Amino acid sequence: MAECFLVLRAGLFTTVQDLGRSGFLGYGVPLCGGMDQFSLVAANLIVGNVPGCACLETTIIGPELEALCAMEIAVTGAECSPMVNAQDVSMWRTLSVKKGDVLSFGSVRGGCRAYVSVKGGVDVPVVLGSRSTFVRGGFGGLSGRALRNGDVISRFSVAPLSLEYSLSEKLLSRFADRVEARVVLGPQEEMFAEEGLRMFLSGSYKITSEADRMGYRLDGPLVSHKNGADIVSDALLPGAVQVPKDGRPIVAMRDAQTTGGYAKMAVVISPDLNVLGQARPGGSVRFSRVSVDEAQRTSREYLKLLNSLSSMLVKN
Repeated sequence: MAECFLVLRAGLFTTVQDLGRSGFLGYGVPLCGGMDQFSLVAANLIVGNVPGCACLETTIIGPELEALCAMEIAVTGAECSPMVNAQDVSMWRTLSVKKGDVLSFGSVRGGCRAYVSVKGGVDVPVVLGSRSTFVRGGFGGLSGRALRNGDVISRFSVAPLSLEYSLSEKLLSRFADRVEARVVLGPQEEMFAEEGLRMFLSGSYKITSEADRMGYRLDGPLVSHKNGADIVSDALLPGAVQVPKDGRPIVAMRDAQTTGGYAKMAVVISPDLNVLGQARPGGSVRFSRVSVDEAQRTSREYLKLLNSLSSMLVKN
């Protein structure tokens, strides 16, 4: 273990995240993990880590971090204007920093969350199979909370990279204020009026200020039920679109509770949940329907891309 960053300013909401914890939903423990898993995996691969190493996930206003050692880092995800010693640096590529260098962030031009990887991975205790922070539960990450000024971040000690890498330009994520998300209807599709389903699939929804790692409350065309919104509570997974009695959809995100008592009209497919995880309050989202077969095919293609991403890195 080696100390790697002193947190000079913590930013709006910066946490330690990896690919999340699985196998504990039955005990009420959410999946957690990076909201944009593509960007997290890319950040790790660019510094020579395995895909699931823990990174820092920043939100809108990034932190200011002083390097406590020489190391390789990468910044991916939201277009967040990263700087080292007040000089602009590139995203999606290996960056070498020296002891005393200060990594900071300017204005976010697109997206919401950026990922800062360090060679070796962020070193925090494993809790239930993951280093991801679950703030509402108070565990994982750094003492179960977002970073604070004065925190010291450690990494696993590893040999430095012999080469530097960047992600191929054609694979770089681009984020807009308007998001398109594909959904599979159900599992309680039959509880919604035909007009409600039509409005959901044809309307545009604003992402309200009630949007965080747990879920996004949307504002737009109201979705009508046939005979009420309540169900006997059942399983809830990231991507599920719940609709309470007020008709305003709520999209469950990575830290969502594991059960819910509102009818679910649709589920966002996995690849598009990454894109939605980069959407900011004030942005908009439109939904389009796909079949289960198409959703499965798209998800297989996405997993194939993730598994082959290391072969698509460019040596600099």
